[in-house]
Amino acid sequence: MSVPSPLRVLPSPPNATAGIPVSNQTNETFCTSSQQVVIPGELFLTLGILSFVENLLVVAAIVKNRNLHSPMYYFICCLAVSDMLVSVSNLVETLFMLLLEHEMMVVQPITVMHLDNAMDMLICSSLMSSLSFLGVIAIDRYITIFYALRYHSIMTIQRAVTIIVVVWVVSSISSTIFIAYDGKAVILCLVIFFLSMITLIMGLYIHMFSLAHQHARRISSLQRKQSAPHFTSMRGAITLTILLGVFFICWGPFFLHLILILTCPEKPACNCYFRYFNLYLILLICNSVVDPIIYAFRSQELRRTLKEVVLCFC
Repeated sequence: MSVPSPLRVLPSPPNATAGIPVSNQTNETFCTSSQQVVIPGELFLTLGILSFVENLLVVAAIVKNRNLHSPMYYFICCLAVSDMLVSVSNLVETLFMLLLEHEMMVVQPITVMHLDNAMDMLICSSLMSSLSFLGVIAIDRYITIFYALRYHSIMTIQRAVTIIVVVWVVSSISSTIFIAYDGKAVILCLVIFFLSMITLIMGLYIHMFSLAHQHARRISSLQRKQSAPHFTSMRGAITLTILLGVFFICWGPFFLHLILILTCPEKPACNCYFRYFNLYLILLICNSVVDPIIYAFRSQELRRTLKEVVLCFC
C-alpha cells in the first residue's frame, strides 16, 4: 500500500516505512542501514490467526454461558472483540500486500489508498478500544475489591453497556480524526492517552496488591501464622509483575516510537529506533494473543465453557 507520511503512526503493510523520518547523512554513518527492518509476512499471518481464534473462543464462551453474563465478563468480551479486530485488520492488510507483491492482484492506486485509510482507521480504533477496555477492566476489579458490598449497585448492567458504547464510539470517532488529520498534534494526543492509561492501570493494580498484602497480614496476625501472607504476597507480586510486565513489553515500544517522533525525529539514535517499527507492531499483536490468557482463561467457569465450545466444533 502507499507509504504514509513520516508522521503516520499506523503504517499500512508489514515492512512498510511508515512513521520513519527521512534519514540524513548522519544517520547513515550511525546505523548500518536506514531501511525498515523486515518482518516476514507469514509471522504477521500466524500471530493474527492465533489471536483471532483465541479471542473468538472467549467471545463464544461468554455468549454461550449465561453465568458469564455480568459486567466483568462483558468488558472481557469487548477486550476480546477489540483484539480480534486488531488481528483481522492486520490479516487483511498483510494478505492484500502479499497479493500485490506477488502480482496476483492488480488494483488502482486510488483504491489502494482508500483501503489503506480504511484499514488504518480500523487498526487505530481497535488499538484504542483495546487499551481503553484494559483500563475499564482495572477499574471494575478495583470496585470489586474496595466496594464489594456495593458493586452490583455501582456497576449495573445498564452502566456497563453505557461504558462499552462510549468506548466504542469515542475510539471510532478518534481514529477517524487521527487518520484524516495526520500530524504531530495527533501523535501527542495518542501519547497523552497512553500515559494516562498507564498511570490509571498501574495505580489501580498496585493499590489492589497493597490492600491484598495488608489483608493477608491481618489474617496472619489473628491466626499467628507467618507463611500465609508471605505466600500470598509472593503470588500477588508475581501476578502483578506479569500483568504490568506484559503491558509494558507489548505497548511500551510502540508508544516510545511515537514519543521519539515528537522529540527527536532527526537524531541518529532515534532514526535507528524507528527502523524496528514492524517489530513493535508484532508486539501489539502478541498482546492480543496474551490478553485472553491473562484476563479470560484464568476463570474456571470460562475454561469449562471453552471446553464445551471446542467440543461442539470437534
